[in-house]
Amino acid sequence: MADIVPFPRAPRPVRPPSNGPEPLWRELLGDQLRRRRHERGETLTETAEKAGVSPQYLSEVERGRKEPSSEMIAAIAGALDSTLIDLTSAVADDLRQAAPRTAVVSASRGAFALAA
Repeated sequence: MADIVPFPRAPRPVRPPSNGPEPLWRELLGDQLRRRRHERGETLTETAEKAGVSPQYLSEVERGRKEPSSEMIAAIAGALDSTLIDLTSAVADDLRQAAPRTAVVSASRGAFALAA
């Protein structure tokens, strides 16, 4: 039988239970990037130029279709006058909000598994 290994959790607001799967990191990252770009009133082309990427690539990142490298994420964050840590923290907060409430982490033979 596997032992349950608790992970520290930050307090989170009460929300209705989620019946769907956890969202992917790249999807939440894309949402966060798009939100920040819209808040600045910039077009894809303007932000992409500043980041040194193509507008098509930035569009795919924003739609969660691409899994960008940390260097690309940092470049896009910088183009939005943000830092990698601010962006990463915001995505992690979004993930906490969207994660199924019944997720349990367990260890079996040294490997971790997430069960919903």
